[in-house]
Amino acid sequence: MGMLKEFDQRNPADIGQELHCFAAELYPICRSITGEGIRQTLAKIQARIPLRSIDVPTGTQVFDWTVPREWNIRDAYIKGPDGKRIVDFRQHNLHVLNYSTPVHAILPLNELKSHLFTIPENPDWIPYRTSYYQENWGFCLSHNQMLALKDGDYEVSIDSTLKNGRLTYGEFYLPGRSKEEVLISCHACHPSLANDNLSGLTVATFLAQFLAGRDLRFSYRFLFIPGTIGAITWLAQNRETAERIKHGLVLTCLGDGGGFHYKKSRRGNAQIDRAAAHILCHSGEPFEILEFSPDGYDERQYCSPGFNLAVGCMMRSVWGKFPEYHTSADNLDFIHPQQLAKSLRVCVGILDVLEGNRRYRSLNPFCEPQLGKRNLYRSVGGKAIEPEISACLWVLNLSDGETFLLDIAERSGLPFSAISDEAELLSESKLLEVVSERGAKESKEKEATNTFVPPHR
Repeated sequence: MGMLKEFDQRNPADIGQELHCFAAELYPICRSITGEGIRQTLAKIQARIPLRSIDVPTGTQVFDWTVPREWNIRDAYIKGPDGKRIVDFRQHNLHVLNYSTPVHAILPLNELKSHLFTIPENPDWIPYRTSYYQENWGFCLSHNQMLALKDGDYEVSIDSTLKNGRLTYGEFYLPGRSKEEVLISCHACHPSLANDNLSGLTVATFLAQFLAGRDLRFSYRFLFIPGTIGAITWLAQNRETAERIKHGLVLTCLGDGGGFHYKKSRRGNAQIDRAAAHILCHSGEPFEILEFSPDGYDERQYCSPGFNLAVGCMMRSVWGKFPEYHTSADNLDFIHPQQLAKSLRVCVGILDVLEGNRRYRSLNPFCEPQLGKRNLYRSVGGKAIEPEISACLWVLNLSDGETFLLDIAERSGLPFSAISDEAELLSESKLLEVVSERGAKESKEKEATNTFVPPHR
């Protein structure tokens, strides 16, 4: 039984609730690209999968970048002229400019305002702002909070440290029959943002749990990393490993109510791009296929010209295109259990295609074999051809030893799972045989000649 069919036997409501509960467990942690927050997050993931934590010291050169100093924070606040806290890190960790240097001072309002960040167009939301690579300090608050500030002196305090330490990321390797790898990557560096951070973390974690213990064709590498600098650091220190990555997905923004968006790899027609488009086409969900662009998430590092890995990005609403992006409105109410479960299902479906996409050769290529005597056809004729028979005929006709099952699924318009099931059944009936893989070069050449353009919806 294929992975997707097995997944569909589970209760989606239960899966969605488990995903949302895990996101809720991670939500209060103040994460950043370094520090205790990301390590606490990795520890909670480690309780579910055997995740390995890797530390890279401050100052390590990683291509054109340098691993930054480590940032940690204990407390931060602004006290008004009456001595009461009016902005409090303990109430919401977005209240502090992430990576703020330590400060304790008394400032008049006109000086303080240069260190305040708001969103005038959404005056009740707190923005998420960072200053990773330029020393600064500041506070984020709702625009209405700022408008309510009266003239006077304000006490500001940020109890943080910024010093030499380490960058930490998590890695889970799941060996398969082949040393060729599928990469699943997500960023783990944002503080309390549910969609743009935690949805990808939770779906990736549950995907790893689902795959664990299976007889897998490919090996799988899951990375839980700080955005941008994490991917750059991993690539700089794992160049030989990166050569084994044949397919990959960056997972993010998978819990909101928007339709799916898949951003293609730089290659544009890699097998991962076709598998994602195919699964989305048959998902029953609204979707759009986006061309590659050199902005976005860590796919832009994996797809940089020196690596050019076949890594796409799966999301629902596109980063920066929904109002809640990088604000306090991206909270646990913004992500939905059913959407998380459907996102996980799409990911399982894509991997199901990658695992099952192989070639078969017909052992009876001269005209159609008689299916009835093999109990592969209905006993009474005259009805419209059923989907199973249609899939059977497509597989028989196109199994020439050169055509992959995904090619057949795309050409027939039938789900990959139906094509794969029929191929397996026909193989058991001695009408087909599996063609052994001949190496990566031939597979790449086969992909390069395929000009199929998936439909947009």
